[in-house]
Amino acid sequence: MKTVFMVAEKPSLAASLAKILSNNSMTSRKGYNGACSVHEYRGKFQGEPAYFKFTSVCGHVMTLDFTGKYNNWDKVDPVELFIAPTVKKEASPNLHMPDFLKKEGKGSDYLVLWLDCDKEGENICFEVIDAVLPVMKRNSDKNIYRAHFSAITESDVKRAMNNLGTPNENEAMSVDARQELDLRVGCAFTRFQTKFFQGKYGNLDSTLVSYGPCQSPTLGFCVERHDKIQSFKPETYWIINVQVAHPDGKNVHVDWERYRVFDKEVVQMFLSMIKSADSARVYDVIKKEKTKSHPQALNTVEMLRIASSALGMSPHHTMQIAERLYTQGYISYPRTETTHYPANFDLVGTLRQQTNSSQWGSYVKDLLKQGIQKPRKGHDAGDHPPITPMKGASESELGHDAWKLYEYIAQHFIATVSPDCRYMQTTVYFEIGQEKFTCTGNILSDPGYTAIMTWQAITDDEELPPFVKGENYNVTEVRLAERQTGPPDYLTESELITLMEKHGIGTDASIPVHINNICERNYVQIISGRKLKPTTLGIVLVHGYQKIDADLVLPTMRSAVEQQLSLIALGKACFSVVLEHALEIFRLKFKYFVNNISGMDELFEVSFSPLASSGKPMSRLVAQAIIDIVSLPWLKPIFTVGLCGQIILVILGFFLYFHMPLDACIFVCVM
Repeated sequence: MKTVFMVAEKPSLAASLAKILSNNSMTSRKGYNGACSVHEYRGKFQGEPAYFKFTSVCGHVMTLDFTGKYNNWDKVDPVELFIAPTVKKEASPNLHMPDFLKKEGKGSDYLVLWLDCDKEGENICFEVIDAVLPVMKRNSDKNIYRAHFSAITESDVKRAMNNLGTPNENEAMSVDARQELDLRVGCAFTRFQTKFFQGKYGNLDSTLVSYGPCQSPTLGFCVERHDKIQSFKPETYWIINVQVAHPDGKNVHVDWERYRVFDKEVVQMFLSMIKSADSARVYDVIKKEKTKSHPQALNTVEMLRIASSALGMSPHHTMQIAERLYTQGYISYPRTETTHYPANFDLVGTLRQQTNSSQWGSYVKDLLKQGIQKPRKGHDAGDHPPITPMKGASESELGHDAWKLYEYIAQHFIATVSPDCRYMQTTVYFEIGQEKFTCTGNILSDPGYTAIMTWQAITDDEELPPFVKGENYNVTEVRLAERQTGPPDYLTESELITLMEKHGIGTDASIPVHINNICERNYVQIISGRKLKPTTLGIVLVHGYQKIDADLVLPTMRSAVEQQLSLIALGKACFSVVLEHALEIFRLKFKYFVNNISGMDELFEVSFSPLASSGKPMSRLVAQAIIDIVSLPWLKPIFTVGLCGQIILVILGFFLYFHMPLDACIFVCVM
């Protein structure tokens, strides 16, 4: 009997998949690493009896790191990191994942990989292969298969099992290139910045002054908006508010065609002309039947935008919840760029899963009776189908936040196969004196999809009373109002996600990570409305990059790199050529940055206090300096004079090492 060893990306996913494939007849045991279970059952593989072992990893098995000495911040010049040797290390050493995979996979005839179907998943596939292939019965990659699936449903999983493919090495290599580039560039800049500034300033509010090829352009968008707010100069303008009375007793506000005027004398002239008129004459009434199109299918970026702007959930938290809903089988794979359902997607069957909902079940039943609408054509990125609910759920079984996200995903899906919203729009054109005014109202004809996405519905208060062309109506109010132009607001998370997608910063999977990083590193703060307000540190960093080399914080460099990485994934570019080219560009920019760091330091001097006057403990750099000083052999005799001699030694050390004033040296040493 052949042995088939199968590996998923997470323990919960392995359990769900094994349950489906074994028809719920598996036995389970804990793996020796304590984190992963092994599910065993018997069945058939390629028409022959087989014994299946299904387990998982916990994300990446391996991670890229520098070899030994290059992890010592104080003994390696950061520029060396661009060419320093690297090695793959266990991502979580306490899990002993490679050994666990070898133990469980030993003697297997076949390996079937059930990792998430994205580039990261492909990369993990080859990490698993590296561990398992040497211990398989037939040491050949011809016995290695890849399952391609988008949802944890019986039909999708069994279809994947019956149509196994092979892992994509090109996609895996594009991830290797990104990992190596981010490691070398991020570590070089981060080490240099941290050592330089933490050794000088004590109130940076961050233990790590980090740089990232994606992180820093993300921060750049936030600071760019901050700068526009700070440089904004308000201008005074005037508007004329006018209300017209309808015979049915309703007062209607009408919009002035000129909208606003920046000259007070001119607006006073218009005000006099309007006030001198006896009435408002309707010179035209135009009615148009209009539609609101039902939405395109949901992809990751749109889900993140809506979760932040409408549900009040951060992108990082949203993705955590979405992944949990996916592994539990409630939604399809949540990382996708596609907004177009494939031709073979079972829309009706998926919709039927929602008929028992207490909130929208009756609407779904009516929709099924009437016949679903064809979804709008969207973008097919060739990765996964759009994010879709795969089974019914309730708030009691999901919990509050998970339910909010699931509820939106389900409503959005139902809306994609619902009719358009139809309404009649009426625009009334008034003339008061020589000035033109308009008002617009809407009357609902058919709610269509807005019956399920109620926040987009046409409401009764949008309706206008009937105005007749050629009739005159009384003007009940003419009022001059003074206003000022206002600055733009801080970027919302939703707006930032849009900018990142537009400029190619990060992927649908990594965008939440980059936003979370700039928050955790105290470069921005989340304020009311999930807006991102840069901190002093974030502002100074971006302005410093702009002063030395604006490319370091502009999105263009990373966008170009992402395009090259995509070519690796498609097999159209050479891994080593792309990586070496990108690293050489960043290496030269790093050297220029180091040589011109004084430009950024001038900004730090204005914004932060010197370490000696901050009242904070010594930085790691200062502590290392003390250790280096007191270790000098020719100073050891001073230790024999006791505590006073040691204090004098340290003060002298600061004086010599940092060229600090003696009074500052004494202050630091007695803190």
